Amino acid sequence: MHRDDAIEFLYYKRMTEFIKPPKALLRNVGKALSDFHMINDGDRILLGLSGGKDSLSLLHILHHFKRHAPIHFDIGIMTVDPQAESFDPSPLIPYVESLGLPYYFQQEAIVEMAQKHMDNDSYCAFCSRMKRGIMYTTARDNNYNVLVLAQHLDDLAESFLMSAFHGGQLKTMKANYTVADGDLRVIRPLVYTREKELSAFASSSGFPVIYDNCPACFAMPTQREHMKQLLAKEEVGNEQLFKSLKTAMLPLMKKSSA
Repeated sequence: MHRDDAIEFLYYKRMTEFIKPPKALLRNVGKALSDFHMINDGDRILLGLSGGKDSLSLLHILHHFKRHAPIHFDIGIMTVDPQAESFDPSPLIPYVESLGLPYYFQQEAIVEMAQKHMDNDSYCAFCSRMKRGIMYTTARDNNYNVLVLAQHLDDLAESFLMSAFHGGQLKTMKANYTVADGDLRVIRPLVYTREKELSAFASSSGFPVIYDNCPACFAMPTQREHMKQLLAKEEVGNEQLFKSLKTAMLPLMKKSSA
C-alpha cells in the first residue's frame, strides 16, 4: 500500500470507530438515564447534533449504552444548519456519515428569519425554537419517538439562575418531558454531567468540534454568558457548588408535559 493511501486508510478507520467514553461520564449519564427513565425498550431516539463538544460527546456515550444496555433502542442523528456566515459544518458531515448511523442534515435560513421576524425575543430563544420545530418534524417524519438534547449540568444551573434573577421563578430545563402534542418525548441525558468533563473527552478524542456553532452567542455577551462567569467565580471558593445546585434543581428537572 502506498504511504499516502495508508495514511488515508488509517484516518478513515479512526473516523469510523466509536470511542469509549471515560467511566465518570458513563456513570453520570447512566444514573441520569435510570433516575429519569429516559430510554425504554424499542425507543427510536434522534440526537440533535450541533457540532459542539457536548453533542459530539453525547453521541459516543449513547452509542456505548446502545451496545451494552439490556434493552434495544435505535439512534439517529440530526444537524440543523442555521446558514449563519460563521457556521461551517463541512468537517462535521463526513465524520458523522462515516459512523454509519442515520444522519439528517437540514439547512434553514434561521439567521435571516430572525432578522425579519424576531420581536422581543432574544436571538438565542428564536433560534432554539426554530431548531426545535425542525427537529420535531424530522423525528415525526422518520418515526423517532424521542428527541435527545445535549444540555449539561452547567447549562441547567445557568438557566436556573436566569429564571430566578430575571423571571422571578424557580425553573430550569427538564430532564425528560413529553411535548404538548403527546407524540414525542425530549430527554437530556447530560443533566448530571459537568461541561468540563465533556470538554476533556472531546479534546482527548479529537472530535471535529465546531466551536462557533451558535454565532450570535459568540458575537455578543448574553445573560447566559454572564451567569456562566458568575458561577465560575463562585466555584473558585466553593468546590461543592454544582453538587449543591444539582440537589436544589432535582425537583425542577422532573418529568412533565411541555
